[in-house]
Amino acid sequence: MQADASNFAVLELFTERRDMMSLPVTEQQKPIGLISRNIFMSQMSKPFYHEVYGKKSCIAFMDKEPLIVDGAMSIEDLTFRAVEAGEKALADGFIITEDGALAGVGFGLQLMNVVATMQAEKNRQIMHSIDYASVIQRALLRTSDAELRATLPDAHLEWQPRDVVGGDFYFFERHEGGWFAAIADCTGHGVPGAFMTLIASSALSQALRELGPRDPAALIGAVSRAIKTLLGQDGAGSGHAGHAGSNDGMDCAFLCYDAASASLRFAGAKLALHVVAPGEEAVRAIDGARMGVGYVDTPAGYCWHNETLAIPAGSLLFLTTDGLLDQIGGARDIAYGKRRMREQLLARRDAPAGDVAAALLQDSAAWQGKQPRRDDLTFFCFRL
Repeated sequence: MQADASNFAVLELFTERRDMMSLPVTEQQKPIGLISRNIFMSQMSKPFYHEVYGKKSCIAFMDKEPLIVDGAMSIEDLTFRAVEAGEKALADGFIITEDGALAGVGFGLQLMNVVATMQAEKNRQIMHSIDYASVIQRALLRTSDAELRATLPDAHLEWQPRDVVGGDFYFFERHEGGWFAAIADCTGHGVPGAFMTLIASSALSQALRELGPRDPAALIGAVSRAIKTLLGQDGAGSGHAGHAGSNDGMDCAFLCYDAASASLRFAGAKLALHVVAPGEEAVRAIDGARMGVGYVDTPAGYCWHNETLAIPAGSLLFLTTDGLLDQIGGARDIAYGKRRMREQLLARRDAPAGDVAAALLQDSAAWQGKQPRRDDLTFFCFRL
């Protein structure tokens, strides 16, 4: 609408075009304002406004400072500009130009629809990528699953990422005269946690190739040094470890079983091994060191220690990350905790490992109730 057009002309146009919510006003094809349908019709419905303003220029009711954007502006920039302009731009619309000349009018609802569509497509692409990452992560665990089934007939390994991918991982392999097993809880969950599992599991595989499986404490040390180096958390190049750009690592438990001596060698970093031996009325806990693996504050030369255990035949053994123990729930919204976990182990001390695992999962799910899942959940239950 030209600036010299009358308000009667605007009224006629709004009457004919009931879908038109805003009308741009131009001078020599350059936009100078925007007339809101709602504001205009409300004003012109007042007594005597027809007589007073009908023949006057349409600039009388126009917004003289509308949001004006270039047609080449990206949707992201346009969204920010519209939000910054406030409710007026989203409700009444904004003017779109090309080379300074009027090109059209945009509206908040249209903009939100476009943004929602774009976001939905981005989310679809992201979820597709995460789903594929889950396939890769599960494929990396598949060899351990097969080795475990072939080695320990009475065992159960539960792995439930909180999201599609997770920050927990496990490892199991047979070696001459025994086997090696590990579970670990890396920093974070979801995609960041999954990246950490790749770093940590690769470091463990390399350490096993170099050191063999019989010294779990030495393996934890090697993994810790590898993580610190890979993530620049060892102070290299910065002069001080505190200047590292990240502070990531893991808690873990490593086991090596020697069949000839029927002994189990355990080393842990903030994770414990729980043992229910035949005839005993309590769960024995062998705590790991209180030092995490790979973090900035973990000394590069820190030495974890092995615990060598003679395990009576028929003993039930249990390892878990903190996803089970820290889950909030119950009537008072508190953590599931070690006490409830021990009660479940003792109550099913003679049951197959799969039944013990099923009971734990059922009890923890009932405890969780309507609370959201806090973390990834991984535990390893087996009988020797």
